[in-house]
Amino acid sequence: MTNEYITTREALIAAREELLGRENVVGTGIGYKVSAGEKQPTLSLVCSVTNKVKVTDLSPKDRIPETIDGIPTDVVATGHIRVFQARTDRWRPAPGGVSIGHRNITAGTLGCLVKKNQQLYILSNNHVLANSNDANPGDAILQPGPHDGGVYPNDHIANLTDFVPISFVGAPSDCNIANTTTSFLNSIARALGKDTRLQAISKQAVDNLVDAAIARPLKDEDVSEEILEIGNIEDTATAELDMAIKKSGRTTALKTGVIQQVDVTVNVQYGAGRIARFTDQLLAGPMSQGGDSGSAVLDENNRLVGLLFAGSDNSTIINRIENVFSALEISL
Repeated sequence: MTNEYITTREALIAAREELLGRENVVGTGIGYKVSAGEKQPTLSLVCSVTNKVKVTDLSPKDRIPETIDGIPTDVVATGHIRVFQARTDRWRPAPGGVSIGHRNITAGTLGCLVKKNQQLYILSNNHVLANSNDANPGDAILQPGPHDGGVYPNDHIANLTDFVPISFVGAPSDCNIANTTTSFLNSIARALGKDTRLQAISKQAVDNLVDAAIARPLKDEDVSEEILEIGNIEDTATAELDMAIKKSGRTTALKTGVIQQVDVTVNVQYGAGRIARFTDQLLAGPMSQGGDSGSAVLDENNRLVGLLFAGSDNSTIINRIENVFSALEISL
């Protein structure tokens, strides 16, 4: 051991209990100080904090001094340190990036927390929280989702509050006149020995902008503003071509990518012959799989830019966050 290390370690042992008692400090250690992105040549006492805040926002007793016994200090934001837990487990408080879902679906991802009328809500997809239009406000939302072992009422974390209805194309029509006409024509076809059958199909009324829904937690303390492996959202931003992005999802955890296309119009399959057309979407590369639906998408500065909702083996489709916020009348 070098004399520098021995001296630094002695200072750490003498100061660590007092340092760990300061607000936001979750750990102490010895490392090289990083200043302006450059590693310095001398050892420092490193304080790990849940998140960095302005010195002026801390009380004097919680501020980390620039030096202790002549040894420089450094502050590093690590977030909360916890035992590793599967994203498909039951989390309380539940952060963004873990399993969640309406009690009648499989499972998707808890995106992030938002506010509406000064109340806190969980944001995810319509098809995650509202069962692709088939749910009703007040329905139970489970964390983890049913596919991951979530059961009612033990894992009941929130109630569905609101969702943006998805307009489908290619779904069977509910028009009585159209169905009666096709039935008559099909009876003639049978009488003539024809195998062809007609079906009345409803035409999509409007193109979709978002697949989004919100749910009100039963207790605010049951959810967390943190997103796993990302941290807290700093702000919102407008997604642009070539923007580096990241997401934290139930299935593939933390994945990064790049916005490859904007102004995307795409037909999305919802199973059982249902297709919905979405416009003004973002397209990135392969950074998601089934179960990641609902993930919050952020840029490199932790600014929220989108809501992930669909994809393929080599692409990911994302709603613009400004469209989501406008449709649901929500904010951070």
